[in-house]
Amino acid sequence: MRVIGLAGWSGAGKTTLLSRLVPHLIGEGARVSVIKHAHHEFDLDKPGKDSWVHRQAGATQVLISSARRWALLNELRGDPEPSLFELLAKMAPVDYVIIEGFKAQGHRKIEIYRAENAKPLMFPNDPNIIAVATDTRVESGLPMFDLDDIPAIADFVKAHAENRNELFARVAG
Repeated sequence: MRVIGLAGWSGAGKTTLLSRLVPHLIGEGARVSVIKHAHHEFDLDKPGKDSWVHRQAGATQVLISSARRWALLNELRGDPEPSLFELLAKMAPVDYVIIEGFKAQGHRKIEIYRAENAKPLMFPNDPNIIAVATDTRVESGLPMFDLDDIPAIADFVKAHAENRNELFARVAG
C-alpha cells in the first residue's frame, strides 16, 4: 500500500482534484482509498436511525452493514483523536491511499494551490511537500502541475507515493 497526500488551504481545490484523480487511477486498474481529515465535528449517521440511537445510548462502536456497503462508526468519548498513522494502519489493503488534509503530518504531499485564495504557499515551510498543483505560475524547484492535468498528476502519484511501512519507519525513526 502506497501513500501520498494532498495538502492546501481551504478552497484550494483538494476535493475537486481528488474527485478527478481517484477515477483516473481506478481507470488505470488501481485500487484507491482516501483518508479525509475534518477540522470540525461531523456525523455520517442520521438522527433517529437505529445506529444513531445505539451511539446516543453510549456505544463506543457501531457497525452498520448491508449488501452494498458497511461502515464502522467510532465514538472517541473523550479519547484523543487518532493519529494519521493509526488511521492508516486500520485501512484495508489497496494500491494507493490518498490523504486529504493532515497537512502538518510527515507524509509526502502535493500542495494544491489556487491563486484566488490569496493564501501563502505552504511548500517553503514543509519539506514533505514534493510537488505543487496550481492554477498560476509558482517559482520553485519542485515539480509543478496544472490543476487540470490529471494524467500528469496521476503519473506523479504512481511514481512518488511512499510505501506505508517505509513511511511508518521514517516517521517513527
